[in-house]
Amino acid sequence: MSRHRIGFWYRLTAVLAKPPLVVLFKRDWRGMEHIPADGGFITAVNHNSYLDPLSYAHFQYNTGRVPRFLAKSGLFKTTFVGTLLRGTGQIPVYRQSTDAAVAFRAAVAAIESGECVAFYPEGTLTRDPKLWPMQGKTGAARVALLTKAPVIPVAQWGAHEAMPPYAKEKKLRLFPRKTLKVLAGPPVDLSAYYGQEPTAEVLRQATDTIMAAITELLAELRREPAPAQPYDHKQARAEARRKAQHGKENDE
Repeated sequence: MSRHRIGFWYRLTAVLAKPPLVVLFKRDWRGMEHIPADGGFITAVNHNSYLDPLSYAHFQYNTGRVPRFLAKSGLFKTTFVGTLLRGTGQIPVYRQSTDAAVAFRAAVAAIESGECVAFYPEGTLTRDPKLWPMQGKTGAARVALLTKAPVIPVAQWGAHEAMPPYAKEKKLRLFPRKTLKVLAGPPVDLSAYYGQEPTAEVLRQATDTIMAAITELLAELRREPAPAQPYDHKQARAEARRKAQHGKENDE
C-alpha cells in the first residue's frame, strides 16, 4: 500500500499516542487491505468508548492513510488538544445548522482532494444497552452520495472494557491488559442510490445500509449474532416517558 504524506502534526500526535497504546493494550487488527491506497474515501465507524477513536486512529495510521475526523467544535478551543486538532486537519462540527453546513462542505472538499474523512454515524457513544450500533444519522450517507467515494465500514470492540461508556468515573481500567479489536470491511455498495434525489427516505435507506455493514463486522468481532433491528434512542426515550406517565397516572 502506498504511503501518503502524513505531515508534521499527525506524526507528532502519533509519537505521543502510539507508545502507550502499544505498551498498555494488545491488538487484533484485520481488514487493512480494504483501506484504499489512493483517492478520497469515507470510513464509517461504530463508537462505544471515549477511548475507541485512539484505537481506530492507530489502526488506520498504520495503513498510511490517515483519517480526518469530524470533531465537536468545543475541542478546538482547548490550547494543546485544539492545536493538535487544527494541525492534523480535523474538521470542527458546530450545533448550529448554518455552521454544520460548513463541516459538510469541508468533508466533501477533503474527499474530493483525495483524503479520508472518518464518520461516526451514530453521532455519539452508542446508547444500546449491549453496545451494538444504534440507528445512524444521515451525514455520512449524504456525503457519500454526493461524492460517490468508497465508504469503508469499520467495527471496533474492546476499548469499552478499558473505559466503559457513560461510566460514573471516567478512569482507565488497564489490567488485565485489554485487546483493542478493529475490523475494516469492503466498501459498502451504495450504487442503488446514486442519481436519486437525496430525500429523507433515500438518505435513511443509504444510512441503514452503512450501519448494517458496520453491525455485521461487529458481530464477527464479538462472535455473536447482532440484534434484528438497531437501537433507536429517540424511540426508547419516548417509550420510557410513556411508561413513566402511565405509572404516574396509576399512582394518582
